[in-house]
Amino acid sequence: MNRRDLVVVAVGLALAAWLLVRATYGSLPPLRWWLPVPLALLAAAEALGARTLRVRLEAERAARRSARGGEAAPPADRGAPLVRRVEPLLVARLAVLAQASAFVGAAFVGVWAGVLLHVAPAVSRLQAAGGDTVTAVVGVLCAVSLTVAALWLESVCRIPPEERDDRRPGDGVRA
Repeated sequence: MNRRDLVVVAVGLALAAWLLVRATYGSLPPLRWWLPVPLALLAAAEALGARTLRVRLEAERAARRSARGGEAAPPADRGAPLVRRVEPLLVARLAVLAQASAFVGAAFVGVWAGVLLHVAPAVSRLQAAGGDTVTAVVGVLCAVSLTVAALWLESVCRIPPEERDDRRPGDGVRA
């Protein structure tokens, strides 16, 4: 995924949110600190999924290398259970989830940053701006964590260069 696209989404939505909040701040309900927490929960789930998937893929690749190379398993691994295969379709679905989550995270970074751009300077003038600033900061942090976790999950789903097919298109058997 192109990181520049995520930055464009975040900056564009920050500007739009700042303009919208600037025009309607007096009629908005108070922002509660827990509003962005679902983003953090999704980020934690994706980070845990990325870590688990990375471990399983590394174990599968190590087992494949040792079977291909005819190497004996290291002494510590001789009694280890067989490695459960990771389904390619699961990895593909997780990659799509990661890409979608990265865009959602970038969008919410922009929205919460736009809110923060309006309420942070108004803390001394408006009583409600103090609590809204805390909520906006929590929102930015949660959205950034979702974006980072999604990018990590996406990177785990990539095929390493040494496992890609080295053949050029057109090589091999022809129909």
